[in-house]
Amino acid sequence: MRRVRVGIYGHVQGVFFRTSCLDQAERLGLSGWVRNVEGGGVEAVFEGTESAVEQMLSWCREGPPLARVDRLGSVDETPTGGAGFRIAH
Repeated sequence: MRRVRVGIYGHVQGVFFRTSCLDQAERLGLSGWVRNVEGGGVEAVFEGTESAVEQMLSWCREGPPLARVDRLGSVDETPTGGAGFRIAH
């Protein structure tokens, strides 16, 4: 299992990034959350198999069709065994 915290920057708010992220994470069987952050970015935590997390990170580098991702930063964390994925506020 792998858990990663991600910061995504660019034109990522107001383009259905969080909703699309939720759909993608659920398809991959990941747990965690996604939220908007001050300054126009998005922060997310993904936890699941190494393969699923890598696929999610790859998706985040592009985002949904209306998004423009300029920068993505990630940091690995200790897995917690969480369940479900949600949009946090």
